[in-house]
Amino acid sequence: MQKGLFITFEGTDGSGKTTQLNLIKEYLENKGFDCVVTREPGALDFGKKIRDILLNSDENISDNAEMFLFLADRAQHIDKFIKPALNDGKIVLCDRHVDSTLAYQGYGRNRDVEMLRKLNNIAVSGVIPDLTLLFDVSEENAAKRLDRVKDRMELSGKEFYNAVRRGYLLLQKEEPQRIKLIDANNSINIVYNISKELIDELISRKSGE
Repeated sequence: MQKGLFITFEGTDGSGKTTQLNLIKEYLENKGFDCVVTREPGALDFGKKIRDILLNSDENISDNAEMFLFLADRAQHIDKFIKPALNDGKIVLCDRHVDSTLAYQGYGRNRDVEMLRKLNNIAVSGVIPDLTLLFDVSEENAAKRLDRVKDRMELSGKEFYNAVRRGYLLLQKEEPQRIKLIDANNSINIVYNISKELIDELISRKSGE
């Protein structure tokens, strides 16, 4: 490949996306690819401070403040980490990105999704994922997997969770070529094999361009 690849991992909390990201990193590195793993929010020192506010603050954060904090983290992340990694030819595996903002702050918080798209376009400076893996899981199965202490987002309730999930599914229907839906109710191994196939297809396609 002549350039790097940008692959994002999306889904509601409890979907298993982070587990799959780590498995894919190991898989790609074993094939000789240079991979970097990152996340939003909180990849850089700047973002870690924002992440702590967003997920752990006891303060009643307004919806607008929440939205702009996510966007500030993303703008810094794109400029200082993702762009340089892609320019170096690396495969960037990112745990959450633009689609999380649209699903959580847009559909989940009932914000103007089109306005969020425009703001995100500013934040990402033209950098768009080559592939997004969307891990969809039922609310019941997600709840079983979240056996740790929940953060502020996870404590938003069942109605919020279902609104976010519906938002993700709408986004996938809008961009089926980029966003690939994976049934994450299946076993880790089944989901992993599906993820590998989709990424292998992407690499093969990009290598032939």
